[in-house]
Amino acid sequence: MAGTKAPKCPVCRNPASEKWAPFCSAGCKDRDLLKWLGDGYKIPGPAVSPDQLADHFADDSGRNGEG
Repeated sequence: MAGTKAPKCPVCRNPASEKWAPFCSAGCKDRDLLKWLGDGYKIPGPAVSPDQLADHFADDSGRNGEG
């Protein structure tokens, strides 16, 4: 396939590895996870309080074929 570029690791931009796809190594995979867990990534929108989350998941009727 001429003209197609090899996928790059989203963390360090080195060539991605099949074993660690879409990352190049376990280190980059772990770094990305830690960034999510440490609030390094943000999803746009208004902040949600823990109480709002609890209410949302407690009021989950009608999902998964129930109710």
